[in-house]
This record gives sequence, C-alpha cells and structure tokens, in this order.
Amino acid sequence: MAIAAAIDDAIDAETAWKALLLARNSWRGGSSAAPIRIAAGESTLLELTPDRTWQSFGTPLQADAALLLNRYLPLLAPQLVIGQLGQSLDGRIATASGHSHYVTGPESLVHLHRLRALVDAVVVGAGTVLADDPQLTVRHCPGPNPLRVVLDPLRKLPPHRRLFCDGQAPTLVLAAVPAPVPAAVPVPAPAPAANRAETALLSVADDGSGFAPAEVLSLLAARGAHRILVEGGGITVSRFLAAGALDWLHVVVAPMLIGSGRPGLSLPAIDHLDQALRPAHRRESLGEDVLYELQLR
Repeated sequence: MAIAAAIDDAIDAETAWKALLLARNSWRGGSSAAPIRIAAGESTLLELTPDRTWQSFGTPLQADAALLLNRYLPLLAPQLVIGQLGQSLDGRIATASGHSHYVTGPESLVHLHRLRALVDAVVVGAGTVLADDPQLTVRHCPGPNPLRVVLDPLRKLPPHRRLFCDGQAPTLVLAAVPAPVPAAVPVPAPAPAANRAETALLSVADDGSGFAPAEVLSLLAARGAHRILVEGGGITVSRFLAAGALDWLHVVVAPMLIGSGRPGLSLPAIDHLDQALRPAHRRESLGEDVLYELQLR
C-alpha cells in the first residue's frame, strides 16, 4: 500500500505516524501483508515492511519521525500483548488513596495514547475503573479507539462509569457471575446501543486470583482482537507478566518520590537475584520521564 506525500526536505513525524496507522490496519493475521510505502510521484521515499523494519530512499527522516518508527513499528506484529505502567522512582503508580493524575508527564500521556491507537483492545481491571474512571480512548494523537475491556469478575462496578455510558468506543466487561435478576419493577426505556457495554462470562482461575490471562486473550482473539494493551492497574499488569502472557512491557518512570502508595509490579517472591527477570530493553526519554521498553519474548 502506498500513500502520496508532499515532502519538502525530510519526512516528518506526522507522515511517519500515518504510515504506522496504515500498517496497523493492513498487517493482520490471515491477510496478505504488503509493504507500506510513502511515495512522491513515481518514487518511494519510505517503506515499512511486514517484518517490522523500515527504510528510507533518498529523502531523510526528521529525528522525531525516525524515533516513532523505531519505537512503534516493532509493536505491529499480527499478534502481540504489551503491558504499560507509569510509576514514580520508588515504584508507585498512585498514592494510598488511589490518586494518580498524573504521575507521569504530558509526553508520556501521548505515548500511552499512541499505544491505544495501535492495538485492537485495551484491558484494565475493575480497580482501575473504580479509582480513575478512565475513558481509554485515543485523544492525544490521531488514530482509532480500541475495544475497551474491563475485568470485573464479581460485577462490583457501578453503571455510571464513563466508559459504560460515553458511547465513544465499544466496551466489553468480562465477569464470572451472571447479572442479577432485576426486581419486578417498571423497566425504563433502554439506553441507546452505543451507550451499553457488552458482557461476556469467563471462569476465574483455579487459585481464585482472577481471570487467567491466557483465557482472556483467547476470548479476545475469538472476537478478532489480536493486538492487546494491558494498561492497568498494577495488579492486572502483574498477573499478565507473572503468567508469561506479555510480549513487551513499557514502564515509564517519572522523577517523583511518592513514598508510599500503590505499587506498580508485584510478582511472586524470589530467593536469588539470578531468578530476576532481565529482559532485553531499550531506554528513551519522554520529556522528563524515562521509558523502559522491555522485550519479554
């Protein structure tokens, strides 16, 4: 696929992001993956290939355009699960009361929204929805809204959370128990279909800790969602990491000390440091924050 571009002296970040969104839509399982090309006239200026590499021809890239391609192109595999956390230097994602707006800075918020734009579904736990009332939509960059998936085994969330009633994107609630049978009272007119979340039932893990990550991913894959962002909170991301279900983990660290509060990652205890995870990684700046891109498999 090619898109025409008016290029002056160099390919800019806006053009690179457009190419990434085209690749997001084109490179899917079961489809014939073709290179994405930025062209001017008969000449190819930039090519993104399904093996997730890129090459420019004759026209240089601005530094921020190359940064976008290097950061996000590896995430466009046909199937991929990425976890994301923003935390303080001392590993906290929120205060003890749950306040987290905002631990990380504006550049990190744009990064999070770019991740949302590239995936099919974003997964959060019920605790995150209770504490933050998030929208889980793409607002700080061009791109489509993902399917919003809420893990709420016991159906403890109230119906007035924004993602249940804003109509901005489809929402799926995974629960372990059926909805309670309503009392025999007059039923109000149903809300518009766009404002209703769909529910699917899923069994909890044998240890009672919640849904097994593999079961969640299998259910989403059956619905056509193959690129998944596990966004929060710390408990949910930790469960996916401990289960070996993440391909990548992005941890954004802000120059802040909260001192106490909700931890980012909580994994099973180890006895020796040689048992610690030491994945291949890259480190980049996001304004005053630092992004650690950890490749887990």
